Amino acid sequence: MSTADTILDEDLAPPDVTIGEHAELLSSQLQELAELYFPPSSEKTLRKFTSGEAARLIGVSDSTLRKMTIAGEGPEIEIKANGRRFYSLAQINEIRHLLASNARGRDTTTYVPHRREGEHLQVIATTNFKGGSGKTTTSVHLAQYFALHGYRVLAIDLDPQASLSALLGVVPEVNVGPNETLYGAIRYDEQRVSLASIVRETYFDGLHLVPADLELMEFEHTTPTALRGGRDRDTLFFARVAHALNEVADQYDVVVIDCPPQLGYLTLGGLCAATSVVITVHPQMLDVASMSQFLQMARDLLGVVREAGGSLQYDFIRYLVTRYEPQDGPQTKVVSLLRGLLGDHVLINPMLKSAAVSDAGLTKQTLYEVGRENFTRSTYDRALDSLDSVNGEIEGLVRKAWGRP
Repeated sequence: MSTADTILDEDLAPPDVTIGEHAELLSSQLQELAELYFPPSSEKTLRKFTSGEAARLIGVSDSTLRKMTIAGEGPEIEIKANGRRFYSLAQINEIRHLLASNARGRDTTTYVPHRREGEHLQVIATTNFKGGSGKTTTSVHLAQYFALHGYRVLAIDLDPQASLSALLGVVPEVNVGPNETLYGAIRYDEQRVSLASIVRETYFDGLHLVPADLELMEFEHTTPTALRGGRDRDTLFFARVAHALNEVADQYDVVVIDCPPQLGYLTLGGLCAATSVVITVHPQMLDVASMSQFLQMARDLLGVVREAGGSLQYDFIRYLVTRYEPQDGPQTKVVSLLRGLLGDHVLINPMLKSAAVSDAGLTKQTLYEVGRENFTRSTYDRALDSLDSVNGEIEGLVRKAWGRP
C-alpha cells in the first residue's frame, strides 16, 4: 500500500475516534508535565519574597521591616545564613494587618486596602472577540497584582478552555469535577449549588478561584431551552452570574472575570455582572478589525439586555494594548490610531511583548511567581515594570471608583 493510500485510510477513520485518541494523549501528557514541574502533589506553591520586595509591596522601608524582626514583632520569617530575610505572601499580609492596627490616626487602607462601607465590589471583566490577544495573561497577572498588594481577590474562569485555571495551579482534567465550575452556581435545574461551595483557595494568599472546564459549555446549550420553557423567569440568563456573585460579595474587594473569546451567553453574563471592563487588543489591523466587530455585536446584544430589564453601568471601560513592540513601526501606527479614535479609553501603559512572560508560561507560571534570578536582569525588570504599570493604572481606576485618592 502506498503512503498516499495510508494517509487516505487515516483520513477516512471515524473523526470522533481520532479526536478522542488525541484528547487522551494530550491529557495524559499534560498530567505528566504537571507532576514533573510540581512534584510530588502536583500543587503549585508561591516563592518567598526578599525583604526589599516585601517592603515595596507593603509600602514601607526595608529598615522598618528589619527593626520589626529585631524587636520580635510580626511573623517568624526565614533568615538565611548570610542574614538575608525572606517573607511569604501570607507573612506580608500579616505584617500589613499589624501595621494597620498600630496606625495612629492614619487611614488603615494605606496598609490593608480592603473595601470600606459604601464601596461596592469591583468586578473587572477582561474580554475580546479574538483569541491570542493576551486576555488570560492579563487576567491572571491583574488578579495576582491585586492579591500581592493586599486586596481580597476572586478570579473567575469563565472560559471553557480553562487557561486561567491552569495558570493558577488547577488541571481541569484532574482537579475539577461536576458542578465545580461557575456553571454549578448558574445552572437552571435543581442541581444548582451556592457559589461559596465552588470557590477554592489558591497558593496565592488572598486570591481565590472559581475554576473552569468544558462543563461551562452546558450553559450555552441549556440557556436557549430555558428561555423557551420559561425557566429563566426568576433570574434572567444575563443576571445569573451577578446573582451568584452576590452570595460571596462581602468576602472580596475585587473580582476578575476571564471571559471566553466569543460573545455567547457566558460572556454576556460576565459583562452584565461587571462594574468595569478591560478589552485587550493586539496592535495589528486584523485584531483591531475583529475588535470592531466584537464591539458592534456587544452594543446590539447589551442593548437587548437593557430593554429586557438589565442594568448596565460601568465605572470604566478601558482598552489595553497587549504584546506591544515599541520598535515595530506598523504597531506604533495602530496604537496611534487607537489613541486618536478612543482617547482616554485606551490605557496609558501598554503591555509590552516580553520573552520573560512567555518563558514563565512554559511552566504554567506568571512573572509574579518567578524570581529575577531566572532571567537576565534587564529582561525581567523591563517586563515587570510593564506589568506593574498596567496593573497599577487599573488599580488607580478602581480606587477612583471607590472615591479614594
